[in-house]
Amino acid sequence: MLKKFFQQPNATSLKTFPDAPTLLEKHYYQKVAQNHIRHDNAQLIALQHLQALLDKILITIEYQKKSSGYKLLTSQPEKCQSLYIFGDVGRGKSMLMELFYEACPVAQKRRVHFHVFMLEVHTFIHQWRQQNSTDAISAFAKKIRKSFLILCFDEFQVTDIADAMILGRLFCKLFELGIIVVITSNRHPDDLYQGGLQREQFLIFTRLLRNESEIIELVAKEDYRLKHLHTLETTYYFPLNAHAEEFVLRSYNEFTSFAAMQSGAIQVLGRKVELSAIHGDIALTSFDELCAKPLGSADYMEIAREFSTLIMAGIPKLSAENRNEAKRFIILIDILYEHKVKLICTAEVPVQELYTEGDGSFEFRRTVSRLIEMQSEAHFQSKHISGAHISLLSDYLT
Repeated sequence: MLKKFFQQPNATSLKTFPDAPTLLEKHYYQKVAQNHIRHDNAQLIALQHLQALLDKILITIEYQKKSSGYKLLTSQPEKCQSLYIFGDVGRGKSMLMELFYEACPVAQKRRVHFHVFMLEVHTFIHQWRQQNSTDAISAFAKKIRKSFLILCFDEFQVTDIADAMILGRLFCKLFELGIIVVITSNRHPDDLYQGGLQREQFLIFTRLLRNESEIIELVAKEDYRLKHLHTLETTYYFPLNAHAEEFVLRSYNEFTSFAAMQSGAIQVLGRKVELSAIHGDIALTSFDELCAKPLGSADYMEIAREFSTLIMAGIPKLSAENRNEAKRFIILIDILYEHKVKLICTAEVPVQELYTEGDGSFEFRRTVSRLIEMQSEAHFQSKHISGAHISLLSDYLT
């Protein structure tokens, strides 16, 4: 039964350099020529599905223009089906999504990290219920339709029961209102929310996705992020100077295929944790953003769950004067380490000199050891663990 969800264009018919490239293929080859990405036939196969959707959208727009003000004799164009692209990390899903989004001529469109979107959903529902007795989810769907026709979701995943219970009703309303959804995810819809509470109710949502979306797998063989790592001289750069700033920017460009920097936030226990930039499951942040603020293990756990790669700028040499920041940094590294998050960072001093005096300097030796191990090829080859909870040994989590 699943076979129809994996139907793809014939790969053998795809030329490396087509005689008449489509719009998205032209943009793709421009990135290849600029050395922003490497040519991959599997990516081009997925791109054909995005181009097919783009073509249908363009036909629909043209039909609406011609039919405005008088009766049109031609038949109404075929309904635009939503698209769900899944595959392993580092295969280029977010890059392909960006090509589609930038080429789509519809003004009423939005691209958003799925976690950010769910933060907005919960905020709206909470505020609506304080002032109204009507259905908050229907009201939110109508609010979205007033502003957007196309929604592009990066890094679609479901680990929270509150999200799981909302999604079926919300997406049903969105599809009823004619909203086109494009989704990237690491998992097939059937594999979302595995082992979650009340999963049988969540299956209503997965059936809805199958009915309303074309589901394709991006089967690129290589994790391009690992290839990008080999272009970096190190994953721990010091000291903090102009070259360090260039290193951060280059790292972000390498891992996001030169995506625009857009700030974002994740929700933890009803509050927002701001991050300098979010692109798919890549996050750009700084020491001050994560360790100078009163954050804790719950915040870091959510970051580790959401992002497979963290680029962190500006780690200072720590001392007794900033012992609290040092404790937060210990917790952060413990959690990133346990979740197999790839860490790329800049610091004031070598890792062995980060924190040598002050409360907790003895315990910090484990952090040093983990930071060194996190620079190894073995760590970067490890699969990101995005589970809901991992028990940690750190005394600072008690």
